[in-house]
Amino acid sequence: MPSGRHGEAQGRGVAWTEERRRSDEGRRRLKAPRSRAASRAGKLPGVPESVLIANRGEIARRIARTARQLGARVIAVYSEADAGLPFVAEADEAVLIGPAPARLSYLNADAILAAAASTGAHAIHPGYGFLAENADFAQRVLDEGLTWIGPSPYAIEQMGDKIRARNLMADAGIPVAHGSSEAARDAADAVAHARRIGYPVMIKAAAGGGGIGMTIAFDDDQLRAGFETARSRAERFFGDPAILIERYISSARHVEVQILGLADGRVIALGERDCSAQRRHQKLAEETPSPGVGAGLRERMLAAAVQAGEAVGYRGAGTVECLVDSQTGEFVFLEMNTRLQVEHPVTEMVTGIDLVEQQLLIADGAEVSFDPGSVQPSGHALELRVYAEDPVRFLPSPGAITEWKEPVGDGVRVDAGYAAGNVVTPHYDPLLAKLVVHGADRGQALDRARIALGEFVVAGPKTNLAFHADLLNSREFASGDYDTSVVSRLRP
Repeated sequence: MPSGRHGEAQGRGVAWTEERRRSDEGRRRLKAPRSRAASRAGKLPGVPESVLIANRGEIARRIARTARQLGARVIAVYSEADAGLPFVAEADEAVLIGPAPARLSYLNADAILAAAASTGAHAIHPGYGFLAENADFAQRVLDEGLTWIGPSPYAIEQMGDKIRARNLMADAGIPVAHGSSEAARDAADAVAHARRIGYPVMIKAAAGGGGIGMTIAFDDDQLRAGFETARSRAERFFGDPAILIERYISSARHVEVQILGLADGRVIALGERDCSAQRRHQKLAEETPSPGVGAGLRERMLAAAVQAGEAVGYRGAGTVECLVDSQTGEFVFLEMNTRLQVEHPVTEMVTGIDLVEQQLLIADGAEVSFDPGSVQPSGHALELRVYAEDPVRFLPSPGAITEWKEPVGDGVRVDAGYAAGNVVTPHYDPLLAKLVVHGADRGQALDRARIALGEFVVAGPKTNLAFHADLLNSREFASGDYDTSVVSRLRP
């Protein structure tokens, strides 16, 4: 999915949207909106009356489910390519905001705000990706008098740049990887940083995400080549060529902590998630609790995550990502994601806490619906991201879905963005669904996941369901003793 951190509406897209919005063809109400009186009836106090979801696919559908359960009117926005998807049909109201390219639709802030005005939306939930971590967009939402369901623009801005974020965390006393405290000016400057830090190093786009603009260098020549590639990709994808050079931990686990910044100013942690199963630095499977984190390390990581949230006055749901050195057992701050994570369901499964519900309540200044002082995670949860992609080379595989059958059973949850008859287009991230399972312990969760995978049927485009079966059956993953290279060893 394209990053929205630096996405800006382009002139052609704004003009196109405005022209089409004024026509009956361009602005299509799929369902008649409920009256405001009707939408208030049964609405939970502290929940916005109506929520526009500035996203698509499975996350739009998942947010809508909770918003609807709480009595809010659900407003969807969609591109021409997504007109037939379930999240559009299931909304109380849906507005076409542009053609398929994200820059002309889901990254078009003007079009989204126009949709909010025309539908009388009271709040905007950005989901993840697209404009979710765009501080300028968050500020525009607030300037329009709407409720922004997310952290403050200040927190987004502070954490949106990896260099600024790591410096802020270091000042707050949180462990960070040895790296550059300022952007590398050019390849020669990058080499100087790397020699000071010590090889191997990771080359990162300071404003990036999703593994884009990220590569490893083991010597000066690799660094020079990788620097130019990373800088070019950073400019193209994020509009910012700034590059961070950081010490590369060769044997590491990627572990993150879910935090909630409450309306009263407190920040709490709701446990950690292990996200080490990755391809091209992008997550494929997540679980909680992490099988590689003991009680002492967990306590330190959760405390550091709370401290990180407090450092920026965090409100709402956020995630503090860390790398854990498998050899030393020490952790360092990686980045903070100022939004809801793709993998949030595993935390929900072990805590019983609906994170979207808490986002809605906190954004409206209300108390959360659980006791923050008595959260007791129970059991083990695992999430598998189901993509329309080749299960060996991990290349996208768009196409029409001719059959779709979701697994059911105890501890099984599917957050899906598609159904039979839908078409997976090449315009967006090919995530189809998230298969989430919960068990009394890790062994039961793995058993349930294997059974559920065997029952999940998607015909038409290629999917990575076969890869997940191989992952769960691999000795390394099943043992719990794995790191971020586990997928590369499974798919050399």
